[in-house]
Amino acid sequence: MRFATATLAVSAAVGAWAVDSANAGTPEKARVEVLEVTVRNDQYTAVDLGPTGPSLGDMDVYSGTAVKDGHAIGRGGGTCQVIQIEGDTQTSQCLITMEVARGSVTMQSLWTKGVGSLDMAITGGTGEYSNARGIARFWDIATPNERARLEIRR
Repeated sequence: MRFATATLAVSAAVGAWAVDSANAGTPEKARVEVLEVTVRNDQYTAVDLGPTGPSLGDMDVYSGTAVKDGHAIGRGGGTCQVIQIEGDTQTSQCLITMEVARGSVTMQSLWTKGVGSLDMAITGGTGEYSNARGIARFWDIATPNERARLEIRR
């Protein structure tokens, strides 16, 4: 579940380029930042709680760096904790915080181990991202090719 490490790094990438787009159903415009980054996993550990092997409460803890055009633009970290095991299917609740120059972005989702991509809800943040919403998608989780795209609405 080193996927979380990547997710962390991606959030750090917040701050790439901004585009205005109309808010559906309202006359106001929402500012949308689209951020595409690669993720450099820095630290990772698996915590095996309860019985040996996969069980409720087991946790993956990770940190990483978001990289854009070869330069680190942020850092982050988070956890994924197992909340359900059904046969060979393991589902975790994942929480990530990314810190960049203009503030931090928080993300949350459920993740099924082994799935190729992950969509996370952007649930808020600090600084310029205090009212952030949107979606973050991660691919190639926990690999050297991990990447993410964040669509941040403010």
